[in-house]
Amino acid sequence: MPSVVRVEPLVTARALRGPFDYLRPDGARVGSLLEVPFAGRRLPAVVTGLADDSEHELAEPLRVLPDSLPPDLVELGLWMAREYASTPARALSLLLPPRGARERTRLWAEAVRAPREDERLTERQRALLASLPRFAGSDLAALRRLEARGLVRIEPRAQRRSPSHAAVEARRSVPDLTPDQEAALAAILAAEGGTPEGRLLLHGVTGSGKTEVYLRAAAETLERGRGVLVLVPEIGLTPQMIDRFVARFGDTVAVLHSKLGAGERYDEWRRLRDGSARVCVGPRSAVFAPMTDIGLIVVDEEHDGSYKHEGDPRYDARLVAERRAQAHRAVLVAGSATPRPESVHRLRRVRLPRRVDGAPLPPVRVVDLKECSGPIHPDTHAALVDSRKAIVLLNRRGWSNFLTCRSCGRVWQCPNCDVALILHRAEHAVACHHCGHREPVPRACPDCGSVSIARHGTGTERLEHDLAALGRPVLRLDADVRDASQVLAAFARAQRAILVGTQVVAKGHDFPDVDLGVVLDADSTLRFPDFRAEERTFALVTQLAGRAGRAADRPGSVIVQTIDPDAEAIRYAARHDADGFLAVELARREALRYPPFSTLIRVVCSSTEPGAAHAAAGALAARIPGALGPAPLFRLRGRERSQLVVKAPPEGDGRRQAIGRVEAAVRETAGEKEHRGVSFSVDVDAA
Repeated sequence: MPSVVRVEPLVTARALRGPFDYLRPDGARVGSLLEVPFAGRRLPAVVTGLADDSEHELAEPLRVLPDSLPPDLVELGLWMAREYASTPARALSLLLPPRGARERTRLWAEAVRAPREDERLTERQRALLASLPRFAGSDLAALRRLEARGLVRIEPRAQRRSPSHAAVEARRSVPDLTPDQEAALAAILAAEGGTPEGRLLLHGVTGSGKTEVYLRAAAETLERGRGVLVLVPEIGLTPQMIDRFVARFGDTVAVLHSKLGAGERYDEWRRLRDGSARVCVGPRSAVFAPMTDIGLIVVDEEHDGSYKHEGDPRYDARLVAERRAQAHRAVLVAGSATPRPESVHRLRRVRLPRRVDGAPLPPVRVVDLKECSGPIHPDTHAALVDSRKAIVLLNRRGWSNFLTCRSCGRVWQCPNCDVALILHRAEHAVACHHCGHREPVPRACPDCGSVSIARHGTGTERLEHDLAALGRPVLRLDADVRDASQVLAAFARAQRAILVGTQVVAKGHDFPDVDLGVVLDADSTLRFPDFRAEERTFALVTQLAGRAGRAADRPGSVIVQTIDPDAEAIRYAARHDADGFLAVELARREALRYPPFSTLIRVVCSSTEPGAAHAAAGALAARIPGALGPAPLFRLRGRERSQLVVKAPPEGDGRRQAIGRVEAAVRETAGEKEHRGVSFSVDVDAA
């Protein structure tokens, strides 16, 4: 038996190079969580390997912690560290159960035997026996007396802290599949998991029934005795998917997302770890669910940018899902009406070209905002008046985009970031959407004393207020709303209503009675200096357009407001022409050597010290041949920033070697004394 454990202490330092050897405690194996003495501290650590001996004098771990990771998750964490130029400790930290949470136990009472005919029991005692088994609760004293007579056994038992979810839609009967759905399901069930042929792109127009295909594939996977992992882009979409999976599969469904309490998350994690839950539904981080035999992984709305993690390591949950599918020999199904060019290029495509009810996609009218002065075109206003239920997308939160002094021109800016503060009128505050800085709405200009303060632009909060004049309920859904499920449920119940929100309103919601979709300022995403700008604009317009026209008794329509009606992405979206857009976009990417024809690696250096970030980025660039930059970025959260970009081969040894060179350069630069106050962030497959 190996006598040594190799562990990664969970520290954030980049310069630390593990693993480190310790004596193996009883029961420790790959995936065990330990507490170890390390550099004068007590630290949690993950066992990543075993060995027969070590060349070092070894210390003993302080204790074995109660939970453990499946070995495949340990391997996944080590792969993530390599793939995203991070450290094993940072990657493994993402996989752990919620910290500080423990199993909750209560006393459980169950009958041991039936009372004999000659045993004298009170009516209350007979009622207690009839109510078993159950948790003891306030009847513990009476149950203890029955235990003393040998009638009842009382022992501690885990009590699950069950997440509660608001019902978003009425329960539906199981529909018959269309021929397109039958063909797609057959392709999924016939796919060989863990191989390139087992990675499928379910490209279906909005309303084509992708979710029902997921449910049928999940049912067959469970019948085969294997587990199912379902990813959705963000928490706002989780309630609807949970509704449908729980309705179909009941208590075998577990939920993992950040809005759950630590105890609820821990209990769901444990149910997945011990196999009592065999279906997991959740956003990005649910890709790390501790399941031991996954047969199907679904990535719904795979085009969505929220699958990319912002912290270190900056992993892409779509690529991590592929890695898990390979390890488990599971089938991977990525679904979208607007798939990424990368997915079209890499995955085997299965199509759902028609809506399940046979209805055509709604006509899209593009209106030129240059023809009007306000945020809403007269034609848009008339359509809203006539509509029954409408979804209006404006990709800006708050009341106004920024405030200025009419006298001296002062713009209210965040003291920590080089951005303007956004007015939130309901909270009587202006706020930074990057760092969270807030301050009261100014009464006068601090520079010149003028009380003439102008508000510029329109956000979702103001739009909600203005549309209320139409005399019907107006609901708002954006990052300022605490409970998205309540908003979605209220919109589903309403006979006539308008749902106003940021891009979350365009993501995967299925409301059959929506007859109007509106996109305000549709070309705003085209103004960003980003090679994905066209892709994101096309997806946003197409996804919102797909929310309308699903009612059999009333055709839908879509209005797209823009100051650039000739923009290519908007023209293709208005025609519902995904194939045409993808062909043009892939040709453009290949000509410019952008993904999927390359890997972009972005390194951002940041520091509170003036000039330090740019100096560190320059030192990095000197170590990485062919790096583009450094170039300054706007100040964020009080830190100056500078970046450089490396273009590498899209896959294979060339990609791995480039990532390795960047990681080594970052490690060496971070270890130099003159760059000690600088933070380094590496983004492989930069979005």
